[in-house]
Amino acid sequence: MEDERIPERDGFPPGVPAWIELRTPDPKAVAEFYAGLFGWTLTNRLPDGAEAPYLVATIDGRTVAGVAIGGDDDGSAWTTYVAVDDAEAAAGRVRDAGGTIRRQSTDVGDLGRTVLCSDPEGAVFGLWQPGTLRGAQSVNAPNTWNFSLLNSADREGAVRFYSAVFGWRADDVDMGAISGLMLQLPGYADFLEQFDPGIRQRHRDFGAPPGFSDCIGWIQQLEEGDQPHWNVTFSVADADAVAASARGLRGTVLVEPFDVPMVRSAVLQDPRGARFTVSAFNPG
Repeated sequence: MEDERIPERDGFPPGVPAWIELRTPDPKAVAEFYAGLFGWTLTNRLPDGAEAPYLVATIDGRTVAGVAIGGDDDGSAWTTYVAVDDAEAAAGRVRDAGGTIRRQSTDVGDLGRTVLCSDPEGAVFGLWQPGTLRGAQSVNAPNTWNFSLLNSADREGAVRFYSAVFGWRADDVDMGAISGLMLQLPGYADFLEQFDPGIRQRHRDFGAPPGFSDCIGWIQQLEEGDQPHWNVTFSVADADAVAASARGLRGTVLVEPFDVPMVRSAVLQDPRGARFTVSAFNPG
């Protein structure tokens, strides 16, 4: 009898956000913060003698995020990386569409090849050409990456740019917990069905809008006084408990836990100033 087990997910298709990385002047301090907050194990994955460490966070042995040294000019912030087949070719599309290359293609040991970019509004994102690290292996589970959201003052311009670079399309959607432009990569649901059969039907049963199974991110209108940026959201089991834990670990609660339909969220900041959101699914 043939083995009919569902294959384990391995990587992401080109054009799908695949990895998140925290760049900070003080990896050790923030590693302790995130280890305490999310239970991550952080391990240096670059060879001894490398100029700087690259810490890979795991839960139960599965990769969830990276932590790298960033200079003072880079500040301390989470960066969302989109999977690409060829980092240099994708960087060319970024330039052609009006974006900027902030750091030329760089090998992260054998883990992958990266390019740091910004869109025409200045929102920073990255390109990830996978090597031995094909992306986050655990997502949408407690204490892992849930999704990334672009805060933009020019939503139509952002759609033109990212469509030209990655082939994304966008629909205006209001789901209560999330509203704005839902970014989709056509065909992504076909990939997901290989590893999670029936996902389209479950989304329909949940009342998700058409195209939700192809969703790879969101665009939200920028709030007054803020700068265009990509924000990362982590799934948690209890947003209030995580917010309290963040304070005890020398982090900051920027927005106290709040409710929107089916979700309770909070906006936090780590000890070096990187902002992120935590979100607990709360259907009733």
